[in-house]
Amino acid sequence: MEAADVLEIWRELRAVGVEVWIDGGWCVDALLGRQTREHGDLDIAVGRADVGRLRRVLAALGYAAEDGEDSTEWNFVMKRDSGASVDIHVFEFDEDGHHVYGIAYPSDSFTGVGAIEGEPVHCITPARMFQFKTAYPPAAKDLLDVRALSARFGFDPPADYRPSDGEKG
Repeated sequence: MEAADVLEIWRELRAVGVEVWIDGGWCVDALLGRQTREHGDLDIAVGRADVGRLRRVLAALGYAAEDGEDSTEWNFVMKRDSGASVDIHVFEFDEDGHHVYGIAYPSDSFTGVGAIEGEPVHCITPARMFQFKTAYPPAAKDLLDVRALSARFGFDPPADYRPSDGEKG
């Protein structure tokens, strides 16, 4: 997934009033203000009320829903023939700010601001992104992401995410 693809989606969704937050690896790079690695997809968080419009915009951009066994109404993937894919994380809070549907994001997750190729984007906060990225055993890309977040924002990474002896951090 290229930065141009991410920004195309961001701009088209914003143009029709769909608010999304960049999540996952692109969120890390947005928070850092630069691309640090290749990305296989774009993760986005979206409120339940906007899912229909989001699906229509992505379909107009050439994305189609993938029917995976892990797909749900609150977590699904839409993909282009080119291979670009969007992993959509749906959530809903009640009027008191309590999670009532979908991915259980803490309500304070959605105040992050980053930049992709200099363009400001809404994203998950640095602290929540660090928390999410360290909540499971790390893959190689997660090691890079967590180390970059730690270096930039001063987080103390768990032992599994620290460089081993002789490895560059």
